[in-house]
Amino acid sequence: MSDLLLPPIPTFVVWDDAFTPAELASLTAFGDGLTAETATLKTGSPDDAIRKDIRITQTAWIAPSPQSQWIYDRVQRVARALNDRSYQFDLRGFSENLQYTIYNGTEGGHYDWHVDHGPLKVQRKLSISVQLSDPSDYDGCNLEFQAGNKIETAPRTLGAVVAFPSYVLHRVTPCTWGTRKALVAWTTGPKLR
Repeated sequence: MSDLLLPPIPTFVVWDDAFTPAELASLTAFGDGLTAETATLKTGSPDDAIRKDIRITQTAWIAPSPQSQWIYDRVQRVARALNDRSYQFDLRGFSENLQYTIYNGTEGGHYDWHVDHGPLKVQRKLSISVQLSDPSDYDGCNLEFQAGNKIETAPRTLGAVVAFPSYVLHRVTPCTWGTRKALVAWTTGPKLR
């Protein structure tokens, strides 16, 4: 029997043109029409708090509705396609609303190193981030991943959909100028084994 080498599992995968420019503009307009609030960290304790040393973002939640159904459908299709191509996790869909996230340079918007797990009813398995801002609209604010002994940076291309296992350590570096907007989603499924 020969030794068969498997290709390495990528830290993250990207789909650059999953949304048309018109769809991206529509998605951003939809998100801008929502009421954003300062994000908090869910620690599972009664004193869930705003920890500006860890996270400064404004977020709004996109609930399923006739107006947002196309967004849910598209993100679901893209997530499944990227997962099938790269990770082959057993996915069951979304158990949380989609998150519209805003990082403002005026407040140093950022989210320090973290994983997308915590005190949740259903395990997040695949995290998705859709880049809604043109890279010329802000400075800093890179989506970065800790991959062994190196840091990998996701593309900043408008419309890039980045998917990665929810257990991967990642961060968004401080926004030093302008505003970065992103749509964030998490697909769920049974426990990894």
